[in-house]
Amino acid sequence: MLTQQIAFILLLIAAIYTAYRSTRKLIRNISLGKPMEAVDRVNERIKLVVLNALGQRKMFTRPIPAILHFFVYVGFVIINIEVLEIILDGITGHHRLFAPILGRFYPILISSFEFLGIMVLLSCAILLYRRNVLKVKRLNMPELSNFPRIDANIILVTEIILMSAFLLLDTADLNLQGKHEHYIVTGNFFFSGMFKPALAGLSVPALVVLERIGWWFHIIGICAFANYLPYSKHLHIILSFPTTFYSKLESKGKMQNMPDVEREVQIMLNPALASSAEAPTEVGRFGAKDVMDLSRRDLLAAYSCTECGRCTAACPANITGKLLSPRKIMMATRDRSEEIGRNLDAKKDINDGKSLLGDYITQEEILACTSCQACVEACPINIDPLSIILQLRRYTIMEEAKSPSGWNAMFGNIENNQAPWQFSPSDRFKWAEEE
Repeated sequence: MLTQQIAFILLLIAAIYTAYRSTRKLIRNISLGKPMEAVDRVNERIKLVVLNALGQRKMFTRPIPAILHFFVYVGFVIINIEVLEIILDGITGHHRLFAPILGRFYPILISSFEFLGIMVLLSCAILLYRRNVLKVKRLNMPELSNFPRIDANIILVTEIILMSAFLLLDTADLNLQGKHEHYIVTGNFFFSGMFKPALAGLSVPALVVLERIGWWFHIIGICAFANYLPYSKHLHIILSFPTTFYSKLESKGKMQNMPDVEREVQIMLNPALASSAEAPTEVGRFGAKDVMDLSRRDLLAAYSCTECGRCTAACPANITGKLLSPRKIMMATRDRSEEIGRNLDAKKDINDGKSLLGDYITQEEILACTSCQACVEACPINIDPLSIILQLRRYTIMEEAKSPSGWNAMFGNIENNQAPWQFSPSDRFKWAEEE
């Protein structure tokens, strides 16, 4: 047992160290963006976190995947209580450390964990079937080619294997209780008790091997998952909470103006404000061309994206065959942040000749957006793809002057007539008089 304790502690230290390094890089990549403004209405934000991130309220607009996701999520969170016991057992050399403390309630607790484990196993199997056999449209779009599709399958298969190892561990443990001094008698576990006869004919050494395989596989799998998480879409397990907390509380239809431009427009409409206006500061760039021009809120949202595709499924531009996919906007933003992070790790120049706009997201995509906010409304954790789209579009129009000709005519009308139409504001209500 001493050898196993040493091996376990070394594994745990290595896993924590590598996870720490990955987390530092993640924070560094998100920090490439501009600082976020101070938050207000904290109570409302906490309520949003409880309802949307924790309670998954918006998920239930699609009941079937919501129920499956609920079991996977709750099972993942609650079963980690037993992982805590496994970790303490590995450090101390004990077995079932919580059993003497909880007494007769321990079998009830473990049986409830097993129920959740079986529900996680079944839910993951159904999700794999929906993704790979039924080929649900929003889960098989072009932006999910290669790694994103593999990533989703890796996690689902890993969850199935981990839950199977968990049940194998408990079943072998039950058969060993009373036969081996290390395995204390805890009482029967409901589900592994049903599987107990399948292993009843094995010898004690064989049962010990099976129990240790289940134990080590479970803990190695958890350590591997913790280190894989920063590279996976399943990072939303953690980041969905801060993303929801920092989400915009304004009405969905409200767009964020650029302060410098807004001040100039106000002075143009009311020249009397010019004398009291602050001296204009130099504007570095209108809109955004690369991730450094976006806010950290935008980059945090990009790393939090679950790639569920609800935003793209709700997007009218995508539905009508346009190139725009809000999900792809978030994925591209994350990919560009990752590329810059790799350049920094390699001590390369951050200005690598590439940019988010052009190399990762095309003008055709951002110009297809109708600004309807359907993607924002659809996202389960309040991610705002429109924020990134608008900033990229502002750069395209205000810095590169590459707006469509029809848009230029509209801009001219707004500037001259304070309306998109080509007639004087004084004539705006003539249609009513003619009626």
